[in-house]
Amino acid sequence: MRSQLDWLESLSPWPEEFGLGRMRALLAELGHPERAFPAIHVVGTNGKSTVTRRSAAFLAREGLGTGAYTSPHVAGWSERIQVDGEDVDLERALGSVRNASERRDATQFEVLTAAALAEFAAARVDVAVVEAGLGGRLDATNVLGARVVALTNVALDHTEVLGGTREAIAAEKLAVVSPGATVVLGEPEWQSLARAGGAAQVVYADDVGRAAAEAFLGRELAGEVEISLPGRFDAVGEDVFAGAHNPAGVEWLLGRLPRNDYVVVASILADKDAEEMLRLLGRAGRWLVATSSRSVRALPAGELARVALPFFEAVEAVPEPERALERARALAGDDGAVLVTGSLYLLADLNVLLQRIPWESSAKG
Repeated sequence: MRSQLDWLESLSPWPEEFGLGRMRALLAELGHPERAFPAIHVVGTNGKSTVTRRSAAFLAREGLGTGAYTSPHVAGWSERIQVDGEDVDLERALGSVRNASERRDATQFEVLTAAALAEFAAARVDVAVVEAGLGGRLDATNVLGARVVALTNVALDHTEVLGGTREAIAAEKLAVVSPGATVVLGEPEWQSLARAGGAAQVVYADDVGRAAAEAFLGRELAGEVEISLPGRFDAVGEDVFAGAHNPAGVEWLLGRLPRNDYVVVASILADKDAEEMLRLLGRAGRWLVATSSRSVRALPAGELARVALPFFEAVEAVPEPERALERARALAGDDGAVLVTGSLYLLADLNVLLQRIPWESSAKG
């Protein structure tokens, strides 16, 4: 019998139609693990994983048993589900939900979500911090009735599913709000939407992760916490490895780069605004090595290179991520630097190679 991970990877990552029917039926068959703990639900376009891990770390520091669920992964599938700051035994977690998941024909993300909630229930956590996958209203995580909802930010992304305006997307994300919940906003303009969804209290904060933990505890928190979240902003010498999967993410990244003469290595998913992302990335360096992650949703390297031509002085297409990184380092030379960015799936593809190098991670995105 193949491993649970092999089974997981064989599943469809996308449903034929978005909806909560399968997820609710699956959780009912599992005994409703989502009802065993209070939750903080993290939604938004960018920065959700960092907010999730920071909130969980603050709560753990205060002595609470915590679960944290994030996506996607870079170092490995198991990083998505943590209890008390440690990855769970993913084979065991998947095994506990496999039979029910197969009966319900659950998608890959539904399986992972069910496994996370079951692990949190089994560990009897005091609180789970759960990151939404896509949107909110129809996302598999919208089964929590969370005490606190954190909205990091809203940008145009997944518009074919969530809507073509920031207002429409915000409404989809804030549809997870239950009556009486506290909503923490990283952007103040969504207060009326949060209230309309039934929020009893709305808080605006620059540090959404801290504010979400404070809202759950009902008190302010002092000090700081450290988290480890690969691929969000990692430095290896002068090279930077930072996922930025939409134009807003690239804007965030550009404001934090210490130089503007990188050889850029990028892979971008086909459903993203590749032209705008590449236009922005042209500010990070003059040379692009276009590649393609192993995700089935990735643009082919040649197509990405074609779109990039107006924005860089020189563009090469190297389809294999490992060879693309090697080529970029050769182009950068001893005094140059490489920026690897775009899809987090690219960072995941390169993880085995990067594990051989000491990481300096600031886990910011």
